Amino acid sequence: METLFDYASKQDEIKQIEVKMGDPGFWDDNESAQKTVSDLKSLKAIVGPMDELTSSVEDLAALFEMAEEDESIVEEVTSEIIRLEKILEELELKALLNGPNDSAGAILSINARDGGTDANDWADMMLRMYSAWAVSEGYSIDLLDRQENEEAGINHASIAVRGPMAYGYLKGEEGMHRLVRISPFNSEGKRQTSFAAISVSPEIDDSIEIDIEEKDVREDRYRAGGAGGQHVNKTDSAIRLTHNPTNTVVQCQNERSQHQNRATAWKMLRAKMARLEEEKREAEDAKKYETQARTGFGSQIRNYFLHPDQRVKDSRTGHYVGNFNSVLDGSELQGFFDAFLRLKAGKTDRET
Repeated sequence: METLFDYASKQDEIKQIEVKMGDPGFWDDNESAQKTVSDLKSLKAIVGPMDELTSSVEDLAALFEMAEEDESIVEEVTSEIIRLEKILEELELKALLNGPNDSAGAILSINARDGGTDANDWADMMLRMYSAWAVSEGYSIDLLDRQENEEAGINHASIAVRGPMAYGYLKGEEGMHRLVRISPFNSEGKRQTSFAAISVSPEIDDSIEIDIEEKDVREDRYRAGGAGGQHVNKTDSAIRLTHNPTNTVVQCQNERSQHQNRATAWKMLRAKMARLEEEKREAEDAKKYETQARTGFGSQIRNYFLHPDQRVKDSRTGHYVGNFNSVLDGSELQGFFDAFLRLKAGKTDRET
């Protein structure tokens, strides 16, 4: 049975892909070529650290021998051990990304919920947070849909995050996120609680079969609109698809043409349906009910506080960061992803 760390097979796959990419007609099918490049990045994200770990362990052995004769390099040995432990920990976390779609890109949707204008602003802040994290990790981002709110922020937005293990990391973000702060939209300076709901689906390759009957899908066309009533397009180019049996709704208005919006909307619907199938499989595991992210009021998966003090705490894992801004700028967001992976594996922050 192949695992994440089947080094030899992954080396062979890399060589095969590199030979394929050297073909003169490789870029004739741009979509297929992009998928191949993405596959190569995913493989190198695993093999690269393994190569680094293997070569560095050999160097460390030599350093140990030198340290026995020269105490001045003991500090260097200690630093190297710490560095290698960090690489090993990252590989162990990647080993937990073993779901059927974990290596895929992710389609992440943000919806403003309770909290009025503050919720719209909060949804926009979260869009910037996930985008900043993705950029810092070397992922590419594609804005699929964005609906501005007339007063501030957004009503809804969807982005595609593409890169190694994007879905595996982001799927644990699904659920309700709660912000507590002094509202900048309240002249009385009162504390306001607002909510934004996150949903995450794997971006499914067109070659993978997803069972969707066209007769079960209703298509609505509408005029794409921007903030303050401005129109992105003067024709009914925006597309909304509703899968009637599951009441799953996706929409896209960000592309220039109706045809492009329709193609993107169908891609989003395929991703949603793949996620539903994945949830059915996960529901067979009793742990699913312990860690499942729900989107009802009062069942938030994470709390973000700006008042009375600054802190962010995950309700499921207990992972805590005392600097609100370092989470919102994406720099300390990865820790929440890692903590959730440990929780799914039966570990918690308190045990590690």
